[in-house]
Amino acid sequence: MASSIVNFRMDQELKNNMDIICREMGMSTTSAFTIFATKVVREHRIPFEINADPFYSSENINFLKEAVTALNAGEGKEHDLIEV
Repeated sequence: MASSIVNFRMDQELKNNMDIICREMGMSTTSAFTIFATKVVREHRIPFEINADPFYSSENINFLKEAVTALNAGEGKEHDLIEV
C-alpha cells in the first residue's frame, strides 16, 4: 500500500506531549494518528464523544466582554455559572 504525507498544524506543547505519551506506549505519533484514521474509516464516526465547551459559546463570550467592560468601569458583574 502506498503511503501519503499528511500535514496539519497543532500547538507545539500539545505535539510534544503527544510524542512523549506515544513513545511511552511504544509507538510513534504517526502510528497513533494512523490508528485513529483507521478507526474513523471503519466506524464512519469520530471514535470518541465530542462536546462543546460552554465557555466558548457566543453567549458566554458576549457576557465576558460585557463583564470586562463593567470591571473596567469600576463595576462588578456576577456570572450565572458561579455556584454560591
